[in-house]
Amino acid sequence: MTEPTDHPLVAAVKPLVDAMGAELLSPEQAAADDVVLAWEGTDVMAVRLPQLSESLDHILAAMERRHGMPLSDLDRKAKQGVVRSLEARGAFAVRHGVETVAGALGVSRFTVYNYLNRDNAAKGE
Repeated sequence: MTEPTDHPLVAAVKPLVDAMGAELLSPEQAAADDVVLAWEGTDVMAVRLPQLSESLDHILAAMERRHGMPLSDLDRKAKQGVVRSLEARGAFAVRHGVETVAGALGVSRFTVYNYLNRDNAAKGE
């Protein structure tokens, strides 16, 4: 980004941008789909949002960091918690989301569907 990185707006939104796997750009670099953020009427930066599939990969990597180990090394209960969390974040609306999550967890697609069905049955859905 060509804008000063010490601007208060940049400092405020950078953790969110990083968590989403988005990219900071100068306003001049913004494309039509980018979000330009202004401060007191002046464009300060633009945010390029990731593709949904990239977001899922980013979310999975963040979950691995949070757990301190590969998701495939988690026990069954922890894997079920990961699936619940991912479902709440819309991970399974992404094309090949179940396959991607199953690969990261080291389980079959069938197992991911079982985790989802078990959780939904417990909620009475």
